[in-house]
Amino acid sequence: MPMRFVGCSLLMGLGATCAAHANSVEPKEAVGPIVVTGEGLALPPGTPAYGSVLIERARLLDSASGRIETVLGDVAGFQQFRRSDSRSANPSAQGATLRALGGNASSRTLVLLDGVPMADPFFGYIPFSALVPDRLSAIRVTRGGGVGAFGGGAVAGTIELASATRAQLPIFAGSALYGSRDATELSASVSPDLGGGYVSLSGRWDRGDGFQTTPADQRVGATVPAAYESWSAQVRAVAPLSATAELHFRGTLFRDNRTLRFKGADSSSEGQDASIRLVSRGPWQVDALAYLQARNFANIVISASTFRKSLDQRNTPSTGMGGKIELRPPLGADHVLRIGADTRFATGDMFEDAYNANSAANPVTARRHAGGRQMTTGLFAEDDWTLGRLVLTGGVRADRWTISDGFFRATGAGAADRRFADRSGWAFSTRAGALYRVGDAIALRAAAYTGFRLPTLNELYRPFVVFPITTQANAALDPEMLKGAEVGIDLTPAPGVTLSATAFANRLDDAIANVTITPVTRQRQNVDHITAKGLELTATARAGDLHLAASYAYSHSIVHAPDMAFDGFTPAQSPRHAASASLAWARTHGPSLSATLRYVGKQYEDDLEIDTLPDALTVDAVAKVPLGHGVTLIARAENLFDETVVTRKAGPSIDLGTPRTLWLGVSFARDR
Repeated sequence: MPMRFVGCSLLMGLGATCAAHANSVEPKEAVGPIVVTGEGLALPPGTPAYGSVLIERARLLDSASGRIETVLGDVAGFQQFRRSDSRSANPSAQGATLRALGGNASSRTLVLLDGVPMADPFFGYIPFSALVPDRLSAIRVTRGGGVGAFGGGAVAGTIELASATRAQLPIFAGSALYGSRDATELSASVSPDLGGGYVSLSGRWDRGDGFQTTPADQRVGATVPAAYESWSAQVRAVAPLSATAELHFRGTLFRDNRTLRFKGADSSSEGQDASIRLVSRGPWQVDALAYLQARNFANIVISASTFRKSLDQRNTPSTGMGGKIELRPPLGADHVLRIGADTRFATGDMFEDAYNANSAANPVTARRHAGGRQMTTGLFAEDDWTLGRLVLTGGVRADRWTISDGFFRATGAGAADRRFADRSGWAFSTRAGALYRVGDAIALRAAAYTGFRLPTLNELYRPFVVFPITTQANAALDPEMLKGAEVGIDLTPAPGVTLSATAFANRLDDAIANVTITPVTRQRQNVDHITAKGLELTATARAGDLHLAASYAYSHSIVHAPDMAFDGFTPAQSPRHAASASLAWARTHGPSLSATLRYVGKQYEDDLEIDTLPDALTVDAVAKVPLGHGVTLIARAENLFDETVVTRKAGPSIDLGTPRTLWLGVSFARDR
């Protein structure tokens, strides 16, 4: 099934069921050989109270774009800052959010891979091009504030990615596709057993000449297509320590190069990530991990009037590190207690040079250096009780945060040497939920929660330019604070059919937004608050070889900013309507066809509702035909009907999204 609502009877998320969890609390003595899976601990039974949505591996492998951010679009209400994917967006604009709480490019959604936060330590964006669908088992999306491990940052929700398990990984797999505009996508993996465990080595390389993001009537001699090239390599190893304990290691290298709009307007992002995780399913269950991330970003801004270099953000190195430990005492199958602690540390610097683009000599006019560091350390506890048909769940977090060593230095024009005061504070978060199974076909749920997000180092210290707008940093930004509630119903009216509805109301205090100061200047500021109310609908159905999944989100978001020009307006980059529907036909070991329709309503580019991005309706399609001996012929079509998708608008200056893109290729897999 392409996408499934996770109700109590469908809690298969991330390789575990409620029953599996119950059995794992008091495990029997191990008999026979040790079986290593590479999975984390099972999901607590209270998870469905928060209305999670599960995207299964079959859907991850059946995307027309082959990119994870496109698949996440199956969950209506998911969005990046802009509508561009990871081939034609500036990497720093790829924040993830839910429930129309947009307005800036940092992630308001906590994205985890095997429990490790994925957001860039400096910018807060998600390196989507490094999150390859082939490497994943499933994705669980929970809209609304989060509390558990690394809960700080989950003001709009949590997206949990789980690596593919031993049973899901072929011994060898590979694919090669060729697409429109000389695009190439190559991937390969080898996953042999090693001792009592296994290791998986994988790599992917993408490149393309790219499409014209600039409308035909705005192109000049310096206008070029959005060319891209990216690669990533990963090693993941899982080894048994005992009959109930495993050690997981993951190391990832990636680099992404893009050109946007004008010749020379090049950006690059790269990373080296490593993590180690201990999972013990003994009487005292343990989930402990540590991670290290080294990231960098560079970007060149080209003047839209002289087409010379105006800014070279030449180096933005950042480091993230952290860890967590979670314990689950043996209290019985009907009572699951999680207690633990986690910490995250981020440090980063920005080095940039400003140029005089009006001079043919194009000299450097200023050199700037800014940066700082921040740390969050939290204690958390979460408790789930199963009382017959009723499941109660509740959690608390206490976080100590610090922002320190902030500075901004400039030589040349606008010379400055500013140091910003260190700040620290406590943030307390809670959530509670209830799930009541009226019968086999009906479940009722309700939840309430709070949460917080620190401003990123990027928001605090780094200005940026997207012609003709300059957005200023603000070292005085306060953390965002969320509170919200929701109620929902899950229905299973017939075998293979699930329906769900969720009504929610969220309030984000001190929301960080890009506030217009002049027609060409904005500044990151805390606004009083944003309210988001709405309705989310999900449906899935299966009849023989046919699978249907649909999702719709209505979000009514309002900015409350007394005495400001945008008081009562819709937040920037926040559509009111979003919908997705996928229909798939698949024969076991036979051919398959699928089509996905997505709709995004109109939204505003800016806080003053001056520039409007029109609504867009796109259709994707995928066909696969097995040729035998593990070889499959693949045909993919993105934006099949060539819908015009406007991704940015600043006065007359417009950027466009992916046009019709066709792919043809083959894949090979040798199963275990």
